[in-house]
Amino acid sequence: MKKTCIILGTFLTLLFTACEGPAGPPGFNGFDGQDGVDGSIFEALVFEIDIDLALNSANNTFEFREDFSAHNIQLYNNDAIFVYRLEEVDNGLDVWRQLPQPFLTDLGVLYYNFDFTQYDYSIYVEPDYNANSVAPSLVNNQVFRVFILPADVNFSTKMEFSNMNTLMKATGITEKDIQQFKIN
Repeated sequence: MKKTCIILGTFLTLLFTACEGPAGPPGFNGFDGQDGVDGSIFEALVFEIDIDLALNSANNTFEFREDFSAHNIQLYNNDAIFVYRLEEVDNGLDVWRQLPQPFLTDLGVLYYNFDFTQYDYSIYVEPDYNANSVAPSLVNNQVFRVFILPADVNFSTKMEFSNMNTLMKATGITEKDIQQFKIN
C-alpha cells in the first residue's frame, strides 16, 4: 500500500508540475482593418492649442469654444475626448494634468473643465467665487492638448487615461505628430 501511495504521489506530482499556469491577461487589440465612414481609417490624434479664455459674466466662467471642423476633424459617435492642461514646465519637462482639474487660489477653488459634442468642444474655467476676480495668468496663454480616441479602439480598462504620455505611447503618437495652434 505504501508503495502504491508513493507511485501515485509521484505520478500526481509529475502531472501537476507539467501543467502550464493560467493564461495571462490579453494584450491590446489592434485595428481591425475596417474602413471609416469616409473610406479612411480614423486614428487617434492630438492637437495643442494656446488660448485666452473669454469671460462669460452671465455664467460666471471663462470659456473657449471651437468647432472640430476648424482643424479638419470629424468626430464619430462614441469617440472619446481627453483634454490636458499644461500645468508647468519643470526642469525643461512639461507637466500635463487631465481635465477636469481643481485649482486652489487665494480666493477659493476654480475648476478647469471641458465638454464636447460630435461637432465642437469647449474649455472653461469655473470659479466658486466672482469670475471677475480670477487672475489673468490663470485664463490667458493657457496651453491645452486635446486627445481624440476613436470609439473602435479597444483599450484595456486598466489603461491610465490620466497620464497623457502613457496614452500617447499606447496609440503610437509622438511629439512631432501633435499639431499646434495659437488662438489668441
